[in-house]
Amino acid sequence: MQFEINANKREVQGSSASRRLIRAGRVPGILYGGGAAPQMVEFDHNELYQALRKEAFHSSVINMNLAGAKEMCLLRDVQMHAYKPIIKHVDFQRIDATHVIHQKVPLHFVNAEIAPGVKLQGGMVQHVMTELDVKCLPKDLPEFIEVDLKDLNGGQSIHISQLKLPAGVEVVHHGEGDPVVAGVVVRGGGAASEEEGAAPVETQVITEKKPAEKK
Repeated sequence: MQFEINANKREVQGSSASRRLIRAGRVPGILYGGGAAPQMVEFDHNELYQALRKEAFHSSVINMNLAGAKEMCLLRDVQMHAYKPIIKHVDFQRIDATHVIHQKVPLHFVNAEIAPGVKLQGGMVQHVMTELDVKCLPKDLPEFIEVDLKDLNGGQSIHISQLKLPAGVEVVHHGEGDPVVAGVVVRGGGAASEEEGAAPVETQVITEKKPAEKK
């Protein structure tokens, strides 16, 4: 899935300028990477806020309409107000249709209610991971990756190697072993990840470092 977002170039920088933009219903941001110079940008707060409410927006290719041209990019960071529904700053990274990208994709767990370990043995599903780091071409980036739990018995788990990945998509994993994604825990039986001798492993994403914005 691909999204579109409208942006304007932003000439004025600094904390005070950003606060004025936010009060005016705008969101300051930066577009960087791709071999081009970083570009300060701004967005309509309501348009961006509604887009951010969609899970897929955080892991999909985004076409940014900027100064009459389209920039293909990925959302890299969002800064929110501590307790108000206000976006304070966003970061986007340029990408190229011909180059492999690295991105975190959410995991969608299905069929937990019919897994033998849950339905027949009274177990509970334990989610060890909720997202997966992948690499692929922009055209192959999935909105999510499905994890089918229908065959899990109590004390069993599903590992990264057992996931069905879309064509052209590879897992980015720098640790050792085969990390557990989810398992079925039966009361008194312990967690599936413990019985399998595996623990949650954090994967690492390799991204281009964003430049610091001048204050």
